[in-house]
Amino acid sequence: MITLVQTVWKGTISFGLVSIPVKLTSATEERDVSFRQVRARDGSRVRYRRVAEADGEEVQYADIAKGYELPDGGMVVLTDDDLSELPVASSKAVDVLQFVDATEIDPAAYSRAYFAVPAGDAKPYVLLRDALAASSKVAVVKLALRSRERLAVLRPAGRALVVQTMLWPDEVRAAELPAEVDEVEPRKQEMAMAASFIDAMSGDWEPQAYTDDYRAALEELVASKIEGRDVVMPPETEGEEAEVVDLMDALRKSVEAAKERKAGTG
Repeated sequence: MITLVQTVWKGTISFGLVSIPVKLTSATEERDVSFRQVRARDGSRVRYRRVAEADGEEVQYADIAKGYELPDGGMVVLTDDDLSELPVASSKAVDVLQFVDATEIDPAAYSRAYFAVPAGDAKPYVLLRDALAASSKVAVVKLALRSRERLAVLRPAGRALVVQTMLWPDEVRAAELPAEVDEVEPRKQEMAMAASFIDAMSGDWEPQAYTDDYRAALEELVASKIEGRDVVMPPETEGEEAEVVDLMDALRKSVEAAKERKAGTG
């Protein structure tokens, strides 16, 4: 089954006087098994409604605004017009702020990764990629993504350039450790033993050697229930079709994935 990779952003990277047109596509995807919340006795979908706390009235999505709650319970209501006045970086440009050694950045600050795919002449793209790889540095950049200004790094990854979004500095917590951590000093023999253990367990990074055992077991469970016909057909609701097709499609995909995994390990 072919999965279409969605473009989440289009724009240009400014490398000095060189403009590099790119598009961003997600570099990762979650592989969790998707479920719907249902009533246990018959599988009927459980739906949630947006209601106003004051009177229980259902609120349409178009009528929902952002509210900032004050300590005394007061609410500052912000509309789309209010938010449109805020200063935001250009939604079509990746601004390079500086170049730094990759080792200087705490991995805890990294968030999501996106492939930057050339959307024009590949030569300036390859130039930037290879120059970064040769320097062992990453470019600290700022861009507007999904209606928010983001801090990110632009780094080479094999044949590609990757935009790795980051948390802002005040979003990364400092570790709060007990004082005795600073008072402990391991003995030389203990350090030597620990070093020997690390050396014995060291090897090349092979990500394919690690699997999500829980997800595999969950897919096997779903597959066994389907094969045993332990499937309920939710009652149809008045005024709309029951969404059985989507659920069955998801279950079939789970079965196919489980069978492929079993065939791969057999």
